[in-house]
Amino acid sequence: MSGLDSLYQQLILEHSRARTGADLASLPDVATGEPATGQGLTGQSHQLNPVCGDEITLRLSLGTAGDGQAVTEIHWDGEGCAISMASASILSEMAPGMSPLSFRHMIDHFRELMRSRGKLEADEELLQDAAALAGVAKYPARVKCAMLAWVAAEDALHQAEASQTAFRAL
Repeated sequence: MSGLDSLYQQLILEHSRARTGADLASLPDVATGEPATGQGLTGQSHQLNPVCGDEITLRLSLGTAGDGQAVTEIHWDGEGCAISMASASILSEMAPGMSPLSFRHMIDHFRELMRSRGKLEADEELLQDAAALAGVAKYPARVKCAMLAWVAAEDALHQAEASQTAFRAL
């Protein structure tokens, strides 16, 4: 194993233990939609990988930042392998402050990377710590583990934006 692979493996193990953002169960239960003034919009998604049993519930909040909107926070709760838990942790650490457009771009790049079967190189500037998961792409059975939180975040973002559109239509 190369030094870089070893470093990436250690990063994945650290995130699977530390679990940044894994505090959804301790937060008040909120309905998807427009919360109290100033709190922004939220979306929540539950995803399950039926092949291995990994499971995650993720809540994403959007708020105002500068001239537009940004992801303000991601909270999640889940059970699964080190890859799925580390992926959720890394994502929840990276997302705050990103515009919805930038966030979608990052998700799209990560999805393309995971589907490449190891043929693409990770854009480390865009993916930051998530680039450590690039090696997972070589193992098709593990790709869903790495993608679980990202699919949940994409769905939660869509819900938050849809609730904003519905709110504006009122």
